[in-house]
Amino acid sequence: MEFAQIGTIAGKEFWDRIRNRWVLAVALVFTVFALAIAYFGGAQQGTVGFRSIEFTIASLVSLVIYLIPLIALILGFDAIVGERERGSLDLLLSMPITRFELLLGKYLGLAAALAFSTVAGFGLVAVVLSTKLGLAELLHYFGFMISSVLLGMAFLSLAVMVSVFAADRTRASGMAIALWFFFVLVFDLLLLGALVVTGGSYGGEIFPYLLLANPADVFRILNIFALDDVRTLYGLSTVFPRALAEPWLLSLVMLAWIAAPLGIATWRFRQ
Repeated sequence: MEFAQIGTIAGKEFWDRIRNRWVLAVALVFTVFALAIAYFGGAQQGTVGFRSIEFTIASLVSLVIYLIPLIALILGFDAIVGERERGSLDLLLSMPITRFELLLGKYLGLAAALAFSTVAGFGLVAVVLSTKLGLAELLHYFGFMISSVLLGMAFLSLAVMVSVFAADRTRASGMAIALWFFFVLVFDLLLLGALVVTGGSYGGEIFPYLLLANPADVFRILNIFALDDVRTLYGLSTVFPRALAEPWLLSLVMLAWIAAPLGIATWRFRQ
């Protein structure tokens, strides 16, 4: 494996996103939404202004779960199938580069662009709020930003896998949107529906483990479980054991969600 070739491809993908202002647009969206939530998130309760980092993070978690997976899937769904339709994939593979190096380079470049926009967008908010936050609160907020990056990389990995399997860009985009609907909207409804239908008699023991089968839920638990007041509000303390909520364990699960789809994509791309 030639790291120089991987770096060249990754750099091209990253700078392509910089030049078309994609990174700037996403960072601006994150900044505007995060500031609006931080200062106006309590408007429904009749209060305006920054309340606390706990409730700010809890509100941002809901935003990130909807927004970052969609951005990641849109960013990566045509990473391979797009090159195939444009006729440039055969040209790339005719060069002294392996399929794994090409796939990994494209993924790393897209992941760098997504991570940069996420950190830049939410980082500006941290600068604005720094005068209102102590060191512990800032560290908690930085942990939220890192977990947001991991969530984006997990869904980007799923997008690259879709791009390898899809026959054309139209089908790839449809599969990407279907994945977003399933993991963000449908998955939790299916679990809750199963619990309600069975009256909680079946599945209660494996319910926490089933939540780990969704990277969006892993992200939610990783951020919410550390907030005592918010955890009680969400009801996580009654359905999710503390032993499974260790940050290091949930981080490993998120890394597995990054590696597994990328591994499947590599296997398929080599066929």
